[in-house]
Amino acid sequence: MAHPTPAHARNPNTGAAAVMVLADGTVLRGEGLGAFGTTVGEVCFNTSITGYQEIITDPSYAGQIITFTFPHIGNVGTNAEDIETSTPAARGVVLRASITEPSNFRATRHLDAWLKSFNLVGISGIDTRRITRLIRDGGPQTGVICHAQNGEIDIEALKTKSRAWPGLEGMDLAKEVSCQQSYTWNEGRWTLGQGYAREDKPRFNVVAIDYGAKRNILRCLAAAGCAVTVVPATATTEEILRHKPDGIFLSNGPGDPAATGIYALPVLKDLIQTGKPMFGICLGHQLLALALGAKTEKGDHGHRGANHPVKDLATGKVEITSQNHGFFVDPKSLPAGVETTHVSLFDGTVEGIKVSGKPIFSVQYHPEASPGPEDSHYLFERFTALMEKK
Repeated sequence: MAHPTPAHARNPNTGAAAVMVLADGTVLRGEGLGAFGTTVGEVCFNTSITGYQEIITDPSYAGQIITFTFPHIGNVGTNAEDIETSTPAARGVVLRASITEPSNFRATRHLDAWLKSFNLVGISGIDTRRITRLIRDGGPQTGVICHAQNGEIDIEALKTKSRAWPGLEGMDLAKEVSCQQSYTWNEGRWTLGQGYAREDKPRFNVVAIDYGAKRNILRCLAAAGCAVTVVPATATTEEILRHKPDGIFLSNGPGDPAATGIYALPVLKDLIQTGKPMFGICLGHQLLALALGAKTEKGDHGHRGANHPVKDLATGKVEITSQNHGFFVDPKSLPAGVETTHVSLFDGTVEGIKVSGKPIFSVQYHPEASPGPEDSHYLFERFTALMEKK
């Protein structure tokens, strides 16, 4: 039996005119949702069937318009707990059907009202299968969504705007989503009826470099016994080591790792030389690979979803993982002493690396997102075990 939706969580879609225009000239008309206005970004698709609020608030989606392949978006409403950052960095959302009315006892707000509160523009009534095929077959597309309050839409102007946007390659977005000053974190994992725990007896001191960190990664570190100090993406070696860390964590984030690497790599190379345990996720994985001498490249359509099988080459075990990335580590560029530990069973791409003889490792996927649901939580325990040994 479905729980009744609170009155304050109800908010029907506007139904106002909206259009999506891609850089290749494709024009898709639908109904607007969320805020009125125009937004431009790289159009990507995510195949997850749950967790839309987590996805939209993931800082790694900065500069991107998210197309959801699952049609029932909005079915659990929104709440103040299921977020990964206080201010979403995504550019907009694309849905197949109108927002589903929420039917969940945790819902406190309708998704449409929630999108409006963050000035996020969206469109529904779009053939999301068509968009997915376009990206799959033709690579990343720049797109514009226009949700017009007065119904007036200039298609030619939108085509020009879409073609003029430079794309994510060569774009450093970590600075846009990173914290501006250091702070401490002790919030642990969430439990129904109790909310988020507080971890008051940490065993390890960890510095997390924030390239666009998801909150649940920080929660997993805290739950593993870490007192976490979060520092900006631009923090210097001296600023990081001043906190006397037992280990260093490299967070996820958006944009081109080579662009972020202009200021990040000199610091990471210094940190590698300290011999301290290091653990990277997503962009942190890519930046670590670059600092070790490897290369990264833009993929045809990226990995975004919660059903990606990844094989641990050491154990043979397969993990069901959550992923969100458009750049990949080139396996042919990995230098001597750096080995691949995990691979994607979808396309064979590098999903994890480690440094021989050093307590340094990273993964491309998101172990904190729990699609397995806990297939990959051992990685946090591996990090603490390295600190324990050190």
